[in-house]
Amino acid sequence: MTLAERIIAAHAGMKSVSPGEFVRTRVDLVLSNDITAPIAIREFEKLGLSKVFDPRKVVMVPDHFVPNKDILSAEQVKIVRSFAKEQGINYFECGQMGIEHVLLPEKGLVLPGDLVVGADSHTCTYGALGAFATGMGSTDIAMAMATGDVWLKVPPTLRFVYHGRLPPWVGGKDLILYTIGQIGVDGALYAAMEFVGEAIDELSMDGRFTMSNMAIEAGAKAGLCAVDEKTRGYAGARARRPYAIYELGPATECSQVIEYDVSQLEPQVARPHLPSNVCPVSQAEVGIDQVVIGSCTNGRLEDLQIAAGIFRGRCVSPDVRCIILPGSQQVYLDALKMGYIETFIAAGCAVSTPTCGPCLGGHMGILAAGERAVATTNRNFVGRMGSPRSEVYLANPAVAAASAVKGRIISPIEL
Repeated sequence: MTLAERIIAAHAGMKSVSPGEFVRTRVDLVLSNDITAPIAIREFEKLGLSKVFDPRKVVMVPDHFVPNKDILSAEQVKIVRSFAKEQGINYFECGQMGIEHVLLPEKGLVLPGDLVVGADSHTCTYGALGAFATGMGSTDIAMAMATGDVWLKVPPTLRFVYHGRLPPWVGGKDLILYTIGQIGVDGALYAAMEFVGEAIDELSMDGRFTMSNMAIEAGAKAGLCAVDEKTRGYAGARARRPYAIYELGPATECSQVIEYDVSQLEPQVARPHLPSNVCPVSQAEVGIDQVVIGSCTNGRLEDLQIAAGIFRGRCVSPDVRCIILPGSQQVYLDALKMGYIETFIAAGCAVSTPTCGPCLGGHMGILAAGERAVATTNRNFVGRMGSPRSEVYLANPAVAAASAVKGRIISPIEL
């Protein structure tokens, strides 16, 4: 079996599974946020149950509209807060929280070999740990909270092999953007994407989280990396419970194997209005009004370190607003201790408490008609960050920071 199939089979209590098969599996963690949890809570209450299946395995993180931007968002979070307190589940709110997909691995709540479901499409982020993690609708999440089980159709596996050493300023964001540009936003529809090869071995865990995070932008059910020493080190430092490690299966078990030589790859940019509308940064030069560095895709400490290296001794263009969003309180604190926050402020950036905010056009960076942004986020659909007449370009933190300095999209090499 493939890695995804081995994890699913283990959680279904079966010796083997195959693509297309429907199975009932137990889950290790159930996740929801301030947008999706209230719907799941209402459905859960309709079942007439008093308790979730296991409070230790249910997590709620209000992160999309926090700190609450208006009365409606405050009411949403109040529903989540009350339910979490009543149930005694894992709950992280403003001041303790982070963006859910940064926070959960950081807290050791997701570990290798886990099967995780979340009422958020970017739940696939946790595949970087060698887990099977996928997004589901809020009603499915309500049933998972009630029973600890979900139904799954076993996905086929597409293996992506990245050969060669990565050039300077090229990282996980560039690899996944390049891949989506090659196969399209439906190129891995309901498949498990496996990321392997020398370039993946070279990536840090932060870089791998970025890749798995955007598997959904290719239509995938999950995006997985094999467990290696980097994974073991990351998980071992955070784990508070036992976990299982499953190995990659043979390539012959995959539905397709796609190979890339990335040794000459430039930083990649996704132009409006699809993550697949990708080109090298050298072909993307346009003037910009705003830069956002953060989100569940690129709001980790390594991302802030890269951006701070660009900003050190430089200033944001007077024509640009640059917003920095640490992915969690711990990331914020670590960045503060390392001097990154001071560097950002000295350069003229605005630094926010952790929030998804501008990524989904929620708050903390809404675009007006005709405005153009470079963001390290994961989606650039029409109206994604504000006005339907605005434009969003997706890039890595180095490109975003360099572009903030120059006021136009450029490669960091130009600095």
